[in-house]
Amino acid sequence: MRPENRPLSSRCSSPETRTVGDYMAKCTVGIGELLWDVFPSGRRLGGAPANFAAHCFHLGADACLVSAVGQDADGVELCETMSGLGLPTAWIQRDAGHPTGTVQVTLNAQGHPAYEICRPVAWDFVQWTDDLETLAAEAGAVCFGSLAQRGDATRKTIQRFLAAVPDAALRIFDVNLRQDFYSREILETSLGLANVVKLSDEELPVLAEMFGFSGEAEAQARQLLERFALRHVAYTRGANGSLLVGPAITSDCPGVDTHVVDTVGAGDSFTAALCVGLLHGLPLDDIHVWANRVAAFVCSQRGATPSLPAELAPHAFIPGEHVW
Repeated sequence: MRPENRPLSSRCSSPETRTVGDYMAKCTVGIGELLWDVFPSGRRLGGAPANFAAHCFHLGADACLVSAVGQDADGVELCETMSGLGLPTAWIQRDAGHPTGTVQVTLNAQGHPAYEICRPVAWDFVQWTDDLETLAAEAGAVCFGSLAQRGDATRKTIQRFLAAVPDAALRIFDVNLRQDFYSREILETSLGLANVVKLSDEELPVLAEMFGFSGEAEAQARQLLERFALRHVAYTRGANGSLLVGPAITSDCPGVDTHVVDTVGAGDSFTAALCVGLLHGLPLDDIHVWANRVAAFVCSQRGATPSLPAELAPHAFIPGEHVW
C-alpha cells in the first residue's frame, strides 16, 4: 500500500517548489545510506544520497530519499531532521533488527574528512517493496553510490530500483569509495547501470588501475565514458575545479576561491546541481560553473546541507532566467 493515496510527485514536494514543466512532475531520488555523521563538535545528518536529495530539493527538484533507519531514538531524530529540510520520509524504512547508521568523522587542518563507518546498520537492509516499484516508475533521476551496496540486501534493492526507472531517466553513479566497502564487481555493475558518473581525483585513479585506463585525467574520464556508454562523466578535483566530459564536449572549470570550513557534502551538492541542470537541459558549461559555485559555498559552511544564498537559488538557472 502506498504511504498516501495521492500522486507520488505531489508527495515529494510542496506545490511552491514546482517551477518548470514536465521535469517537476518527476521525482529526483537519492537511494542508499542515511546516517549521523559524528564530529568531535557534535553530530549532523549525513549520507551521500541524503545530502544529494536535500540539495536537489533546495534547488527546486521534487526530491526524496530511499533508505532505512533503526527503530530507535537516532532514527526518529534523523527522520525529523529530514522533514525539517523539507523532504518526505515516506520511503525511509524502519528496521527493527538493526540500529540507525553512524559514522565517526575527523577533519584535517584543510577541512578534509576521514570516516569510520559502522556496520551492520539499518541502511544495509533496505527492502524492495511495491511502493519502491511505483516510485521508480515515476523517477526522472536517481543517484546511487557504492557504499550502500556493501551488503546484499540494499545492493539488490538499488539495482532493482535502477532497472525499474524509465529509460530516459538520469541514473547517476556517485562512485564515493569508502574504506574497503567496494569491489570490482560492485563498481563494474554500477557503471553498467548508470548513464552519468561522478567521481573525484582520489577515485578516478582507482578505476583507472582497475579497468586499465591510461593517460591524463581527461583521457581516463573519456575512456570511462566510452567503455560504459555514459552520457557524462563528472570529475571533481577539489580546489582545482572539475571536468565534465560528454560524448562531443569537455568542459574544464577552475576552482572557486572560498574559505574552507569543511568539505563534507560539497561533492553531493555538486552532483545535485549537475543533476538539476541536466534535467533542465542547460548548456554544459553553465551547469559546470554553477555546480562549482554551489560546492564552493557548501565548503564554506559547517554541515553538508546548508541553505543556499539567493544568487545560487533555482531562479538563477531556470531557462530564460540565467544570471551568469
